[in-house]
Formats: sequence, C-alpha cells, structure tokens
Amino acid sequence: MRFRPCIDIHNGRVKQIVGGSLSDKNSFAEENYVSEYDGGYYARLYKSRGLSGGHIIMLNPAGSEYYEADKKQAFSALSEYRGGMQIGGGITAENAAEFLEAGASHVIVTSYVFKDGEISFERLEKLKAAAGREHLVLDLSCRKRDGEYYIVTDRWQKFTEVTVNKASLEMLSSCCDEFLVHAVDAEGKAKGIEENIAAVLGELTEIPSTYAGGIGSYEDIEKLRILGKGHVDFTVGRALDIFGGSLSFERLSAL
Repeated sequence: MRFRPCIDIHNGRVKQIVGGSLSDKNSFAEENYVSEYDGGYYARLYKSRGLSGGHIIMLNPAGSEYYEADKKQAFSALSEYRGGMQIGGGITAENAAEFLEAGASHVIVTSYVFKDGEISFERLEKLKAAAGREHLVLDLSCRKRDGEYYIVTDRWQKFTEVTVNKASLEMLSSCCDEFLVHAVDAEGKAKGIEENIAAVLGELTEIPSTYAGGIGSYEDIEKLRILGKGHVDFTVGRALDIFGGSLSFERLSAL
C-alpha cells in the first residue's frame, strides 16, 4: 500500500473540487481549493519525494474552451517528471501516443471504452494497440445507485450499466496494467471512504489498484489498509495540507 499523489486540473487551474458537482454546463465545479501554483510545481514536488505512479486528471472535456489550457498545465507537469505520472481526461486511441510521448507513464481512460453504457471491447483493443497494455490504466470511477456501484463516464455525469464488483474487475484486469477507482460521491468531501469499494478492491490481486475519494483522516487510511488487505494504493486530495487540508504531505510521502 502506497500513497499516490494527484494533480487535478479544471478550467486551466490546479484545483480540488467536489467530484459529484462537476458539470459540463458553464464548466462548473464546486471548488474546495484553487492553487496559485501550476502543474509543473506539483510534479517537481512529487519527483523530489520519489512519489511515482500518481495521476494527472484533466477535468474539462476535449473541445471545451478550457481543454487546451488544461493540456498546457498537464504537459508542464509531464515535462517536469517524465515517466513519473499517469494522465487522464479526453484520452482516446487517436491521441494516447501524444501523452505518452510527452512523458506520461500511462494513459488513464474511462469514457472512451464505454459506448451506450457498456464496455466497448473494440475500443479497448484499439487503445491497447495504440498505447500498449503496459501503459493503460482503466479508471473505473463509480457512483451508487439502487444499492450497487456503477461505473460513470463523461466527467462522472453519466451512469453506465456496468457495476464495480469482483467479476467485472477480474474480467477487465487482463486488459490493462492498473485500475484507478474514484468513489465519486465521496470525492472531495473528506468525510470517509466508501468501504464497499475498498473491500472489492481488496479482493483483487491480479493487477495494482488505486482508491480515491473521501479520505479525510489517518484513520481513513488505516481503514483502507485493512479493507484493502494492504495492497490497495490510495490518493488524497482535498484533505492534504498542500491543498489546504490537514493531512501532512510529508508524512504520507514517507509511508
């Protein structure tokens, strides 16, 4: 179990937002923290502490008025820490190579591999061919509906018909190098983890997985360690002191 850092970019700025508030309409998101620093600053910080495998997420959709500004921030971070961070947001089979060549270790994909609410294995195969399975992370971010957790796409706004459970994780584990799972309804709230998701990830041993969403205390991290059986990595956003929270970045960096 290790700490994976993050750089979330929205409207061309490094931010921490409430995940469930993200909307394409008017490029809106409820903000917890807006940084005065750029993506490169955080990449240099993570590199200096030897923190690899973190993720950069561009939160505006491709084609929006802010997407190029998001990319500029992301490319700044990738150039500062080549091979040290993953990137997601608007990734397709057509542009995956661009981000890998810019320095990303992996591309992170959700929306592209789902069509009409289901997994598009045709698109998944195209991605594997373009990026290589060893450079592909599937982001299985999910929200709860009718007692189950469903994968959500398009900046976490659209429900698919695919649930996050042991069977779906095992099926998809042969298609990628890692999983990243945002518990969207907990994202940005720092009020505790989604324990059911953590427990499901704890059963997965085939490939690495990273949990994100709701961590607000060291007790939450310990709970994730127990539920995840010691092998689920984690990321902390809003609660981290470098993003205005109370959890020590230096302490987590030393884990």
